[in-house]
Amino acid sequence: MIRNCREFLERLGEAAKRCGRKIEDITVVAVSKTRPLEDVLEAATAGMKHFGENRVQEAERKYAGIARNFRLHMIGHLQSNKVRDAVAMFDVIQSVDSLRLAEILNREFDRAERTGEIMLEVNTSGEPQKYGFAPEEVVAVADTIFEMGHVRLTGLMTVGPLTEDEAAIRDSFGELRQLFDKIGSNHSDREEFAALSMGMSNDYEIAVEEGATMIRVGRALFGPRITQG
Repeated sequence: MIRNCREFLERLGEAAKRCGRKIEDITVVAVSKTRPLEDVLEAATAGMKHFGENRVQEAERKYAGIARNFRLHMIGHLQSNKVRDAVAMFDVIQSVDSLRLAEILNREFDRAERTGEIMLEVNTSGEPQKYGFAPEEVVAVADTIFEMGHVRLTGLMTVGPLTEDEAAIRDSFGELRQLFDKIGSNHSDREEFAALSMGMSNDYEIAVEEGATMIRVGRALFGPRITQG
């Protein structure tokens, strides 16, 4: 695992250098869904500081009762009936895909007497099976969420299209970058709005070229996904 992480970081550094960027400006979220805690702890030993999970229940089973020296990101679809558990478990909720969910999170963080970090998921590929805001609505949604008192909107997230067509992937990431820049320009006083989360194991190099500040990789670090029964 340590070797895998080091080799991946070398490849990421090369990808960043090719487009005039620094690896230090790109946060790696190690996607640890289906992976045992032992793998997570080994990756943390290798320097990974952020981990992503898709399911609240799996995260609870895996991390309950342990002291963590890394941040935990919710990157899968979050059901409203799991919000309270997610608020208790995760440091960042990247997959906010509706204004209603943002409102529920705001109320739940208020109940917990703290402010929570969230990101907006945008469906830039237009694929009907995916969750996320439509690109044309996300700017207005961000305006609304910035007025909420118990969530901090720190960025945007998207999942690139499942295709070998590099142009389609690049278009998807480029659109998210444009939306990110527009929101950032409209709210230049919001320094916390700084995360552009896009790119996974198969397309992170394109994402880096298109300006990603955060990538979410699992297979590139851990190998083939473990199938859950």
